[in-house]
Amino acid sequence: MLLSELLRDVNYTGTIQDMEIKAVTCDSRLVEPGSVFVCIKGGAVDGHEYARAAKRLGASWIVAERDTGLANQVLVEDARAAYAVLCANINGRPADKLRLIGVTGTNGKTTITYLIKHILESAGKKTGLIGTIHNEIGDMELPAKHTTPDPAELHILFRRMVDAGCEYCVMEVSSHALDQHRVEGCRFETAVFTNLTQDHLDYHGTMENYFAAKSLLFGLCDKAVVCIDDEYGRRLAASVPCPVTTVSIENDEADFTAHEIRLSASGCKYMLVGNGLIGRINFAMPGDFSVMNSMLAACAALNAGIPFDQTVEALNGSAGVSGRAEVIPTGRDFTVICDYAHDPDALEKILESICAYKGESRLVTLFGCAGQRDKTKRPKMAKIVADHSDFFILTSDNPRNEQPQEIIDEALEGIKDTQTPHFVEPDRYKAIKWALENSRPGDILLLAGKGHEDYQVLDYGTVYFDERVIVKDLLAKMDSGSAGFAAPVSSEEPAGSDPSPDPETSAE
Repeated sequence: MLLSELLRDVNYTGTIQDMEIKAVTCDSRLVEPGSVFVCIKGGAVDGHEYARAAKRLGASWIVAERDTGLANQVLVEDARAAYAVLCANINGRPADKLRLIGVTGTNGKTTITYLIKHILESAGKKTGLIGTIHNEIGDMELPAKHTTPDPAELHILFRRMVDAGCEYCVMEVSSHALDQHRVEGCRFETAVFTNLTQDHLDYHGTMENYFAAKSLLFGLCDKAVVCIDDEYGRRLAASVPCPVTTVSIENDEADFTAHEIRLSASGCKYMLVGNGLIGRINFAMPGDFSVMNSMLAACAALNAGIPFDQTVEALNGSAGVSGRAEVIPTGRDFTVICDYAHDPDALEKILESICAYKGESRLVTLFGCAGQRDKTKRPKMAKIVADHSDFFILTSDNPRNEQPQEIIDEALEGIKDTQTPHFVEPDRYKAIKWALENSRPGDILLLAGKGHEDYQVLDYGTVYFDERVIVKDLLAKMDSGSAGFAAPVSSEEPAGSDPSPDPETSAE
């Protein structure tokens, strides 16, 4: 591709000499002769400091925010935004050939994107998906490192979707991605807002900054679907510059509402009502939050032109989403539920949904708090769990480089005034083993925090840790009288210096 074509829609200063460009990167280690190196300033590393190394490795041009003192450079106001557009251009702008549907908010993104994809495919529309659990191109699954990929990976995925004949791409759009301009230059046919509750303040600093980042998506879309059951949704619905479909469980003035809601362990039933339409929904995931998630997915599908009757039929045929209120088969007289809830709001929602149908059953919650993330969530999470559970087990989530016991001690500050009995075990495997060994007939055991994740991040690296497999194996060992099985195996990746954009875990 010619440099002039690569710089299409990039506002830059400097004089260029047109030449053929082979690649674009923001990682100096990936520079090859004939490439463009983009200097991005991250949280720990400034790409401008790697510009000379990039030139030595053969970079033909440098894109930077400040003068690097090198020949063949152009200057831009925002290198992250420029990088996203360059990645789109080098791949032939594949997003322009897809109908994009983006979903953002604190909770519910994964479920909603899967439901939208299911509805579209039920209507015969080949659809790609980008999200937390994995990426999908039609029926093919690909691993996901981030909720919303780096622009280089993102546009390669778009390219593969186009080449595979996809008409739609449904994607989770994280606040990190929006703040870092990873979707700059993309145009979304519909953007969906779920809710906003405390999360990622270690990155954003304040809730207002967090909200501002989420709001950026709604300047990149033609239509919006917004839940107005929280303050931020109402603010967003009143300010977005495009047509808005409002959705609510609580407010009958919304465009779409839910009536006659009935919750059970097997799912939720309700009447979806709006715009002169009425449909009976029988969705196989429990909880009020599942009512809202399915409503938002339905409205996004309607915006895409899927007939209402087909949308309702597809929702009723959905089997749910892995790691979201997922019942793990045990063959026992107690129930084990695996859920991704890892922040105060998500924990409260899943616990309230179980309390709504548990009757006289004992609710036992096993949870932990993430290391190197917002510490103010820890006591709040513990208080919510204590208030809604009959018994709880406090353990580790992904402690990363923090000491697990220190994380636990900070969480315990939130339950000083509660009387809920509990057990503390920093080792999550041992905690699950203890929970299974001490489960009583009729108990509901909630394993909160990991959901679909099949790993745990410890101070020495990442280990395999799939709770569905662990529960199955532990129960088998208990039946055979064995003491347990081998410890998880480390899959730590080699360390390296990478001047690429700030990392983001898939827990956005």
